[in-house]
Amino acid sequence: RRGTHAPPLPPKSLFPFAFLRAAFPGTMADVKVNDVAGSLFTNEYCDVKIKGVQVPKSTPQTGSCFDQTMPISASRRAGGHAMQTAGVPKFSSPTVTHRWPTDNSTPVEFLKKGDGDKIKLGMLKKPEPVVGPPKADAFKPRDNPPNSQFRKFYERGDLPVAVEHKGMKNVISWKVEVDKLDYHHYLPIFFDGIREKEEPYRFLAVKGVEDMLKAGGQKILPVIPQLIIPIKTALNTRDHSVVCITLQLLQKMVVSAELVGEALVPYYRQILPILNLFKNKNLNSGDKIDYAQRKKACVGELILDTLQLFETYGGEDAFINIKYMVPTYESCINL
Repeated sequence: RRGTHAPPLPPKSLFPFAFLRAAFPGTMADVKVNDVAGSLFTNEYCDVKIKGVQVPKSTPQTGSCFDQTMPISASRRAGGHAMQTAGVPKFSSPTVTHRWPTDNSTPVEFLKKGDGDKIKLGMLKKPEPVVGPPKADAFKPRDNPPNSQFRKFYERGDLPVAVEHKGMKNVISWKVEVDKLDYHHYLPIFFDGIREKEEPYRFLAVKGVEDMLKAGGQKILPVIPQLIIPIKTALNTRDHSVVCITLQLLQKMVVSAELVGEALVPYYRQILPILNLFKNKNLNSGDKIDYAQRKKACVGELILDTLQLFETYGGEDAFINIKYMVPTYESCINL
């Protein structure tokens, strides 16, 4: 058996800051106080005004703020990818090798008088493609169509939320008290919207999840099985910003209530494959300063912090299950 894991959270203080500082000094003490939704506008403004990053364009289906999103093709799904259509070399029996078939020449491509010198110089020889497997594009962002359940419910007016503009940052104006909501109905819908990249859907979904996790208490634990598919869908998009938002919300969810970390252990096989894929995705800036860690935009650091929280709050079986899915992970609990 491994060493003693973290004690259960006290009932009146669901966020033991002293314990977090002792377990992870200077890394995850701000899990609760970190405002994920509020930092989205700040970071995007800095990227556009300072770094010169282009403003992300809205999808053609979105239309104006007075229109509903146009229907999406049923063949498109979040995290889906197109099959490889590249040509494949054919096996040649005489040479016992794979060779590309010769193209049928047109009359325009026939040799003409004076082409002998060009042939000697190799000017008329077409470069043959390299024989090998096509690219897997494992780290390439995948399709993320604007067809989330959150967008559908919000445009239909079924969600009791609206953006309240304040001087420092925006917040959500709830039409009802958050702790009186039906978490089985609303929390999966808000989690399905965290993969949105357009406003106001992204802000409302992320901020709504934060508010519901903060006020949910013991109402969060029974809803965990319904949250796995939206979380997996958001991670499968492999979009840098979407993955960072999902990881930060996972950290908040683990420390939001008793036994939530242990309830996630059976679902590690759905959540951790993408974390294993991007675990080493860190920026090697040499002697330069990188502010991605402070802005919670470094995927590798966020994944490491998330796995450590999973192990700390996941009980005795957490480490062995994390190690099974992420073989390079090392325990953060002292033996």
